[in-house]
Amino acid sequence: MRVLLLGADGFLGRHVAERLLADPAVQLTALGRSDDADVRFDLASGAPGALARFLDAVHPGVVVNCAGATRGGARDLTRHNTVAVATVCEAMRRSSTGARLVQVGCAAEYGPSPVGASTAEDAVPRPGGPYGVSKLAASELVLGSGLDAVVLRVFSPVGPGTPTSSPLGRVAEALRRAMQSGDGELKLGGLAVQRDFIDVRDVSRAVHAASLSAAQGLVNIGSGRAVRMRDMAAGLAHVAGYDGTLHELDEPQVASGPPPYPDGCGIWQQADVRTARDRLGWRPRIGLEESLADVWMEAACRV
Repeated sequence: MRVLLLGADGFLGRHVAERLLADPAVQLTALGRSDDADVRFDLASGAPGALARFLDAVHPGVVVNCAGATRGGARDLTRHNTVAVATVCEAMRRSSTGARLVQVGCAAEYGPSPVGASTAEDAVPRPGGPYGVSKLAASELVLGSGLDAVVLRVFSPVGPGTPTSSPLGRVAEALRRAMQSGDGELKLGGLAVQRDFIDVRDVSRAVHAASLSAAQGLVNIGSGRAVRMRDMAAGLAHVAGYDGTLHELDEPQVASGPPPYPDGCGIWQQADVRTARDRLGWRPRIGLEESLADVWMEAACRV
């Protein structure tokens, strides 16, 4: 099976590439903006016709799109998350390959959920910020494209390579600095939120399964269990061996800076993952303890 992977240099894309390369039946080609890509191409500015000609030359059976942006203003998010996906869909329609498209979406497309509720794929999306809006627009483009396509709505991925710009990555970096300086108190904001955390390696398994399946439409990828960010921070501190005090800042104290959990999803998110189980044969395997240990291992090695 020939697979064309878009966005192989990102947090999710690197793990998806590793998973696909481990399958001896897969021939992988990576397309992206970095020098490490097999082929350099900017989806946000490139022409659909040029991408279609490349598809016809490579003739993949599956296109996996992990490309996109998580930070920036509305204009940049729209270019990299929505316009880029419009380019992919148009190129695939023009191409003669008939390839399947696996689009990696995100739970920010749903927006806030009622506390205690599990969000299923039929929930009405109400994204709470530009990032979620840009990703929702991309998902709608894919679902309305007429292609053989599936959108995986990934909830809160963690694990090896967790970006320092993410909420958990910021906690890990703050812990590292506190331990280096011998600070016995660590002040953190945004710990009251509850999110459905899922290991990035389990996400890569879901992408692999979706590539091989005939499933179409939306599929949630999460653990099915919401966890307080406060407990995640405490777990990370335990793994790190930090014996200081975690002090939770009141929201007004951090109001002047960036939102402590800026995904626009309010206080609670939890995935209903029955569709992934039934249609992909997928279940999460990696526990949060292992995920947190791997997050800390990388943070501790950072200079």
